[in-house]
Amino acid sequence: MTDHRPGAASTTYGSADMHGAVTAAPSKVPEVTLAFWLIKILATTLGETGGDAVSMSLNLGYALSSIIFIGIFFVAVAAQIAAKAFHPFLYWFVIVATTTAGTTMADFADRSLGIGYPSGASILFALLMGALGVWYWSAGSVSVNTIATPRIEMFYWVAILFSQTLGTALGDWMADTNGLGYEGGALVFAAALAVIAAAYRYTHISHTFLFWSAFILTRPLGATLGDLLDKPLEEGGLEFSRFYASAILAAIIVACILLLPQRAGNHPGAKR
Repeated sequence: MTDHRPGAASTTYGSADMHGAVTAAPSKVPEVTLAFWLIKILATTLGETGGDAVSMSLNLGYALSSIIFIGIFFVAVAAQIAAKAFHPFLYWFVIVATTTAGTTMADFADRSLGIGYPSGASILFALLMGALGVWYWSAGSVSVNTIATPRIEMFYWVAILFSQTLGTALGDWMADTNGLGYEGGALVFAAALAVIAAAYRYTHISHTFLFWSAFILTRPLGATLGDLLDKPLEEGGLEFSRFYASAILAAIIVACILLLPQRAGNHPGAKR
């Protein structure tokens, strides 16, 4: 893969065969399809119920839960980066790790530290933009098609972790402070995703920009859906057991991975 930064020397990632031809490094992230987005939404919903189960139902608190989930995230990312090929279950395990960590970290910042939803979301947005900015400076693009080295893959996972945490804060902000409730918040984010899908289909807006916009917004959609499942009835939820809801969601994700096509491939962002 060539470095497209202005003034940068041409750098090709991959390996050369016996005839000197360059072989591109295999992609370790899945092709973006409808199945990808379905599993992503399920994973973000599981992140909400799973994170709340540990921090609230087990009474471990947001700080200790965040430490636990961040530790799981680091172990999972290390395994993902060390892998030589795309493994669907490993990839989605890392995604779930980012959603659970994002849930408890956002709750810790917003509630335990008292930063509040607007300030917390603003800080997380700045961190995400910083992560994407460093990635762009290093690779010349933030398209997932640039993931060809462990260093670039680390940028990818750091950006995903910040996007998941930002999405949690946005979901809580929408549901808790705007009077929409969990159902209303979920409808707002679902409508926003429909607009992004239409823009992808009918406009020439950068597919990379649309991918990251959709990736961020699927998190608050999952957050509001997760809260709808496990919050008390008096707070507008359905009061399902967090552990029961998490187990059901995990089973559905496993079934989707087994039954729906999961293959590595170029993402839409690579087209523009």
